[in-house]
Amino acid sequence: MCGLAGELRFDGRPADLDAVGRMTACLVHRGPDGEGVRAEGAAAFGHRRLAIIDLSPAGAQPMVDDETGATIVFNGCIYNHHELRDELRRLGHVFRSASDTEVILKAWHEWGVGFVDRFRGMFAIAIHEHASGRTVLVRDRLGIKPLYLDERPGLLRFASTPQALLAAGGVDTTVAREALAAYMSFHSVVPAPRTILAGITKLPPATVRVVEPDGTAADTVYWRPSFERRPADSGLSAEDWQDALLEATRVAVERRMVADVPVGVLLSGGFDSSLIVALLAELGQTDLATYSIGFEDAGGEAGDEFSYSDLVAERFGTRHHRIPIATERLVPAIGGTVAAMSEPMVSHDCVAFYLLSQEVAKSIKVVQSGQGADEVLGGYEWYPPLADVGRVDATDAYAAAFVDRPWAEMATWLNPAWLAESDVPRAFLDAAFGAPGATTAVDAALRVDTTTMLVEDPVKRVDTMTMAWGLEGRVPFLDHELVELAGRIPPELKLADGGKGVLKRASRGLVPDEVIDRTKGHFPVPAIRQLDGAMLDLVRDALLDPAARRRDLFRRDTVDRLLADPNTERTTLGSNALWQLGLLELWLQSNRIP
Repeated sequence: MCGLAGELRFDGRPADLDAVGRMTACLVHRGPDGEGVRAEGAAAFGHRRLAIIDLSPAGAQPMVDDETGATIVFNGCIYNHHELRDELRRLGHVFRSASDTEVILKAWHEWGVGFVDRFRGMFAIAIHEHASGRTVLVRDRLGIKPLYLDERPGLLRFASTPQALLAAGGVDTTVAREALAAYMSFHSVVPAPRTILAGITKLPPATVRVVEPDGTAADTVYWRPSFERRPADSGLSAEDWQDALLEATRVAVERRMVADVPVGVLLSGGFDSSLIVALLAELGQTDLATYSIGFEDAGGEAGDEFSYSDLVAERFGTRHHRIPIATERLVPAIGGTVAAMSEPMVSHDCVAFYLLSQEVAKSIKVVQSGQGADEVLGGYEWYPPLADVGRVDATDAYAAAFVDRPWAEMATWLNPAWLAESDVPRAFLDAAFGAPGATTAVDAALRVDTTTMLVEDPVKRVDTMTMAWGLEGRVPFLDHELVELAGRIPPELKLADGGKGVLKRASRGLVPDEVIDRTKGHFPVPAIRQLDGAMLDLVRDALLDPAARRRDLFRRDTVDRLLADPNTERTTLGSNALWQLGLLELWLQSNRIP
């Protein structure tokens, strides 16, 4: 887990090493264990290292292949790097390190674009062939690792965060109207390739982009999960699906223990993280470190789930760490949380992940997290209503349950200059739901959530908040083979028992029933869901700041109305509408966007 950056020139000039140096310095939080910058002609790469696999200097980056002279920077982990190394050795390749980075280099040399099909893991990769001048950029199947781009005539810069690209200079920082429409519709989600800033895009998940020396590029989408029933599965019983899913989860969890440092678990007290702990105990893991966070109650909402996490920790004998957070720590942490966001993320539990990661990183470098199970296995409340909806009506039903506000109301929120010319969010949903490969309305919803909404919110939240403190977060429920299996499971099995039924039933006898049968919870941060006192002052100051007034994104009558009554108006999914507006301004101001 690291931070990467680079610049490619297509105009005959050498790459700007100073700009790459500024980008690399901006990524120190992602890689506190080492730094490297390398330039050769039109290409320059930078890297900040978090040493997880091969802790020796031989694993440092940028890394140059002894055979070909190609240079790589890489962020992530290839969990099957040992097996791939053995295969590549049999093919004649010689290794000088024990790192997964070098395995990627040799795999590119041996298999070309198809190398990515062999990887089990999370990754953002940049490889430059100095002999040919060609560069390959790669992002993992579920977009767990980020890769942002600044593309201009004669120039391409890439980095793990938009902040690094901003540090290099010259980025078009105009707020993109189409992205703003998505932000206001999808709980801050802006689907790839857009970001909220017009001059920064992101490489879509499951994409290999080959960039030629003249700047032309070709993309290969190398993975598309199917959400259809297969004839070969027609004879499987509910128990067969349960057994297959539990085994896939077991494999995914075991894979994510690959490291040369200890691996812990973020134990929220919910079913998903509890299952991870249970499976690790079943696999013989001892002295497992687990971590839970809790806040003070506010507005009638409970602020912790310690009773559940304590139960699981005691059942499986983990070395458990309770982390209680006093309310007075929340407001000071908002600034750091927002600064850590690669893109504005409205979810109130960002600050929980930020504060949790701050504490966890003091004692460990790698953790597993239960993020992703709800999107992959139908755990949210907007899925069951779709079960009786015909496939042709799926988009309307999903939009009614999920979209924050209909397009017809957008003009009551945004000033005219910031309105997109058309209903971009609906066009996205129409395309996503209209694509082949999803049998039912539930299948189509699970597909768009797994491949887009999950990528751009929960997964991004884990990556940015853990990496803010040099902590690597691994997400076994986003193992791509598990996702493929889940896509084939009949929806009714996933929706059973209040959601994730097929996995809950498979886990009986392994996870305590009290955890399986509990009411679904979230990372509780009541002080943000119920804006009051210093938290409300922070939001008010952001929305009334001179920068916000100059930008003038939101209608002032709407802002005034929400500030006068900050906790009544909610989005479709129950988030605080005022926080959604305030968070965007906080992020723009934190990044000094004019």
